Amino acid sequence: MTIECLTSNKMFGGWHKQYSHQASSLNCSMRFAIFLPPQASSSNKVPVLYWLSGLTCTDENVMQKSGIQRIAAELGMAIVAPDTSPRGEGVADDDDYDLGQGAGFYLNASQAPWNRHYQMYDYIVDELPALIEATFPVSNKRAIAGHSMGGHGALTIALKNPELYCSVSAFSPISNPINCPWGQKAFSAYLGDDKDLWRDHDASELMRRVKQFVPARVDQGEADNFLEEQLKPDALLSAAKSNGYPLELNRHEGYDHSYYFISSFIEEQLRFHAQYLSR
Repeated sequence: MTIECLTSNKMFGGWHKQYSHQASSLNCSMRFAIFLPPQASSSNKVPVLYWLSGLTCTDENVMQKSGIQRIAAELGMAIVAPDTSPRGEGVADDDDYDLGQGAGFYLNASQAPWNRHYQMYDYIVDELPALIEATFPVSNKRAIAGHSMGGHGALTIALKNPELYCSVSAFSPISNPINCPWGQKAFSAYLGDDKDLWRDHDASELMRRVKQFVPARVDQGEADNFLEEQLKPDALLSAAKSNGYPLELNRHEGYDHSYYFISSFIEEQLRFHAQYLSR
């Protein structure tokens, strides 16, 4: 598979690079970013944290705003940040920010016109990790994390694939999308009216019934203006308690939905993952 390096910048002794490649699962060209810590080499393959961003974001948000590279360099952890959806001419889109390009919701769309390109679940779970592990000095030890829509993606993907991930974390995740406006709009468009399909992409529904547990941490700002209507962390906590799931839910007074919040606690999340990736 051919990939093209778009940018390359040295950071904290490692390298941040952006690449583009033709994604077969999405039928379009995709961009991703990777940070390789200074410890990474052909003789020392490092574990990987996959970061899934939120609505309207790209690979650049976490890499430019969070400060994630400093602590990843210390811990010897690679960071991979894919884009949030397929993009380009001929890729279905919508005028609203919460549907279409920039709003893939990390699922496989079954409804036209979205189903031709919007297969983000397959891309994140299968195609992208295969490309990363074949191209860069990284191991198959994976963790997954994300923010908002990406927090939804990280949680659901880890819960559905516990054998693939050592740990999962999320900032301000859409925790119960079948019961919030963002989720209902996206799931109706991408998945149609079958609510059983919806439940398979809802972290609260999944956490209530899974049998194999992935260590999970969620950080939520209490001043988040999307907290009550869209995010619903209490539904996730209730589901975890009902199933005995070891969810660590941290509430932070005064913090909002922004990268100011993420940058304040990104180090704690990376150290959370490091303890499981090093086992």
